[in-house]
Amino acid sequence: MDTILQPESINAKEAATQYPVHEFIRQRWSARSFADRPIEHDTLMTLLEAASWASSSMNEQPWVYLYAHKGEPAFQQMYDCLLPGNRWADGAPVLLLSLARKNFASNGKHNRHALHDVGAANTTLLLQAAAMDIFGHQMGGFDMQKTIETFQIPDDMEAVCFISIGYLDEPEKLEEPFRTRELTPRKRKELAEFAFAGKMI
Repeated sequence: MDTILQPESINAKEAATQYPVHEFIRQRWSARSFADRPIEHDTLMTLLEAASWASSSMNEQPWVYLYAHKGEPAFQQMYDCLLPGNRWADGAPVLLLSLARKNFASNGKHNRHALHDVGAANTTLLLQAAAMDIFGHQMGGFDMQKTIETFQIPDDMEAVCFISIGYLDEPEKLEEPFRTRELTPRKRKELAEFAFAGKMI
C-alpha cells in the first residue's frame, strides 16, 4: 500500500472538539492543496456510492453527480465555470458537479428538501473520503449561467456546488491568501450559540 503524505496542515486543521467526535469528522476539512496523484476510478466510485447512501426525503435520492478527471475535456469545462476565488482547484485530480432534482419523481411536486438532501449526500461522500485519506472542497463560487449552458442542465435540476477531490499536499505550493488559509486552525460556534433545549430562549 502506498504511503500517504502527511503535510503540516493535517495537525493545523484537525478539529479541537469539546466532546468525543469521531476522527473522520475531526479530520475532514476543505483542503485546497492536492498532490499530483490520480484518484483511481474504483476509488471515485466508492466515494459516489457512499453519497448514494445518504438519507433523503421519501427516499427520493435527488442527487446527480457529474465528474471529470484532470486532463479530460470536462475537467477544464468545470474549472472554467469556477469564479476566480476558486481557481486554485486546477490542482485537484478530480472535479465533481453536484446537482439536485427539484421535483419528486413520484408526483412531480416541488421537493423543498432536495438541496438539503444533496448536501447530506455531499457530506457523506466527504466523510468516506476522509476515511480513505482523501480530501475534498465544496465550492459554491461558480458562474451559474455558464454552468447551466456548458452542461446543458435541464430546468428541473439545480446546480448545487462543485467539489474538488484529491490527496493532500503541502500548502507551500499554493499562492496567498490560500497558503495561509491552509494552515489556519478551524473554528466553529460554541454549542450554546446554536443548540437549545426545547426553545430558543
